[in-house]
Parts: sequence; structure tokens; C-alpha cells
Amino acid sequence: MPLTETQARDRVDGTDWAALAAELDVHGSAPTQRLLTPAECRDLVALYEKPELFRTTVDMARHRFGSGEYRYFTHDLPAPVAALRAALYPRLLPIARDWAARLGRPAPWPDSLEEWLERCHAAGQDRSAQILLRYTEGDWNALHRDVFGEMVFPLQVVVGLDEYGDDYTGGEFLMVEQRPRAQSRGTATALRQGHGLVFTTRDRPVRTRRGWSAGAMRHGVSTVRSGRRHTLGIVFHDAS
Repeated sequence: MPLTETQARDRVDGTDWAALAAELDVHGSAPTQRLLTPAECRDLVALYEKPELFRTTVDMARHRFGSGEYRYFTHDLPAPVAALRAALYPRLLPIARDWAARLGRPAPWPDSLEEWLERCHAAGQDRSAQILLRYTEGDWNALHRDVFGEMVFPLQVVVGLDEYGDDYTGGEFLMVEQRPRAQSRGTATALRQGHGLVFTTRDRPVRTRRGWSAGAMRHGVSTVRSGRRHTLGIVFHDAS
């Protein structure tokens, strides 16, 4: 049976969101509890072989993004992807609004994900940005931000679909913080199968002597040393 909206909501609610928000403040990323079972992860991995489910395939080496491949789903999302996206948005929304308030920025995100996506589409960002990624031995992802236009939600989620250490080695999720007047700081996270990692799309609030400032951050993937690594990327704004 596919993951239902109720099941997705229950699993998302199982995360300690106050603790996650606090960790996001410090590191720019924070893990969730398990969102998908191993069987559900395998089912999502199998979808990679069904090109009719995707609007486009990107060869990362061709575009100098790194090495590997990913596919953008069409708007007709598989049930687990749609259910998780709908369940995660209201949990991430208070964090997004809090960050905007601290940084003195507008908070244009409505209570409803559907209404927010309608605003994205009205602004010309009307292509699905939900991603299924595949890396094999030697593949990697360059540091980047997933900003596809003016309409940006400041948080996104990546879900590990394979078992780290068994199905693949290497391939850690990377985040690099560009610190003002200092060297950049990096973190590496091994994704657990079925667990999500919430992370900042482009920056996070950083307290300074003059108040809050935006700490610029980028993310990527370290080189896969062996095996094959799949992840699901859940983005809360659409692409132009």
C-alpha cells in the first residue's frame, strides 16, 4: 500500500520539531525521525527506471555540476512524495517565518502549500522541482543552492533511500557555511535510510554584534567511494 497522507503526517509529527529547529539554527541542517520504511525506499528507487514519471533528466557532468544523474518528477507526484511534501510544509513554515523575522525579510509563505505553489506558478515558476538523484562510484555533487527564481522557500528536505555503509560508502551530504571575514566551515552527514535531513536552501540567521545577519550556505555531496546512492529531494518552491 502506498504511503497515505495520514501516515506521512504521523511520521513527520514524530520528530521533535523544537529540537530540530534549534539544531537548524546552529548548523543549518538537522535530521528527522524515520519518514519511509526500507520497503518504501526501495519502491522509490525503482521509480528511477520509469522515465515517464519525470519531466527531465540531468547529466551532472555535462553541466559541470559534478558527476552523477538526477531526474525531476512531473507534477503528477508519486503518492509518498506528495504526502511527505504536504506533511512537512506546515512543520517547516514556522521556522521559515521565524528566520525571516530575525533577518528583517518578508515572509510571503501562506499557511497552505497549495496557495504558495499557486503564487510560484503565477510568478512563472511552474515546473516541478521534486528530485530523485542517483550516484554511482566516483560521482559527487558540487556545492550549490537550489534557488530557481524569485519565489524561494528557505528550507528543503533530502531523504536517504539506500543503506549507508551497506549499499554505498562515501557520498556524505555536505554543507559549507561562508563566514564573514573568516574561513568557511563545513559539515558532513551520512544520510540514514528512510530518514530526512532538513537543511537551508541558501542561508540561515547568524547572531552578530550588530544583530542578525544572513549566513550564506551551500550544499553538495562528497565523492561516492563504492556502490550506488539514491536520494529523494523535497523542495517547497517550483522551478522556472
